[in-house]
Amino acid sequence: MIGNEKVRYIGRSLMIRGKYAKKILEGIKRTTIRRGIVRPKYDEVIIHSGGKPICRARIIRVDHKKLKELTNYDAVKDGFGDLLELLEELDRLYGEIDPNEWITIIEFKVVERISELEAKHPYLGLRPVEIAELSLKYLGEELDSKEQKIFAELVKSRSLRKVAKKLYGSPLNRKEIRRSLRRALKMLIDK
Repeated sequence: MIGNEKVRYIGRSLMIRGKYAKKILEGIKRTTIRRGIVRPKYDEVIIHSGGKPICRARIIRVDHKKLKELTNYDAVKDGFGDLLELLEELDRLYGEIDPNEWITIIEFKVVERISELEAKHPYLGLRPVEIAELSLKYLGEELDSKEQKIFAELVKSRSLRKVAKKLYGSPLNRKEIRRSLRRALKMLIDK
């Protein structure tokens, strides 16, 4: 903790407003600024913008500073023309922020656009756990109860073998899990 600030954590999903999707994919917006002390739990995240996943990104750096310490350089990395433009947007998002309040700057690098995933890879470059997380988040009721159970177990255990052993009695019985992953991935792409 910095001072007595409460720490908030970001999981595998990094949510960013839809209007910034293009700037992220073009490499113009390379950071996101969050109010308070925020720490990512993982080095890689899926960035969601406009209600859908747009890319996989690697967290490069996380900086904590007071609002009054932000610079033009911070603003440009966040996709803004200058510091004033950034501060106006932060006011719109969060309301008036005390200049002494802590903010977090999360710098990231796009590793892979969702639209350009490797077609030769069985899951288009996504890991099974990522497909499970995205499916539970975006497909919900479109998944049958068996798929929901498979994906919930996969998110929890992070292992196809463990899920196969738990649900089907043997770590070798992964066929049904793979079938569900392929079906869900197709639904995510078509969505």
